[in-house]
Amino acid sequence: MKKFINTILTTSAATLGLLLAGAVTANADTTYTVKAGDSVWAISQHYGPTIAAIEAANQIQNNLIFPGQVLTLPGVDGPTATSAPVTSPVVAPTATPQPSVPATQPSTQTRVSSTTQSAATAAPVSSSYTGHNLQSYVLTQMAARTGVSADTWNHIITRESGWQPQVQNSSSGAYGLFQNIHISSGSVDSQVNAAVNLYHAQGMGAWAL
Repeated sequence: MKKFINTILTTSAATLGLLLAGAVTANADTTYTVKAGDSVWAISQHYGPTIAAIEAANQIQNNLIFPGQVLTLPGVDGPTATSAPVTSPVVAPTATPQPSVPATQPSTQTRVSSTTQSAATAAPVSSSYTGHNLQSYVLTQMAARTGVSADTWNHIITRESGWQPQVQNSSSGAYGLFQNIHISSGSVDSQVNAAVNLYHAQGMGAWAL
């Protein structure tokens, strides 16, 4: 009888241990290192957690992430994520707010030499501007030529110009999509080239990021 009771206790303890181990494994989180071109939206689509869950777990604001940043992916079991880089979507969000540009708000950009402006850092991309694909064209160009996600550039352009290519700040003279103080006119392609040059000269600090 005593042997029978010991057998039952041993079996119960083993079963409880397996259940606890399973619970620990189920609650484990995965980490992911951000690569150039990644976005919170694309990481969410690839690994499963919602955008809100990823932002809350990593204290992210305005979907801004940067290459080399280590993210916690809540609720994703397994070791550190090692799959291929998750690229951001090529097209911009379907609904983009169009805020007016304050006439008295000075630009936060600092000046860069004319030599830097003239150094075009063009990189071949498959798309071309047709006059009807402004957002997808600009975001594709900027992400490909700077390595910064399309989500980040969409946030900057929306904040600076509301996606209005010809808008000019009457106070600072900043012009165009990126509110660049180093140009006062120019086509969409010219504005993209100027923004790429400014990024390579000053980084995201040119837009106070």
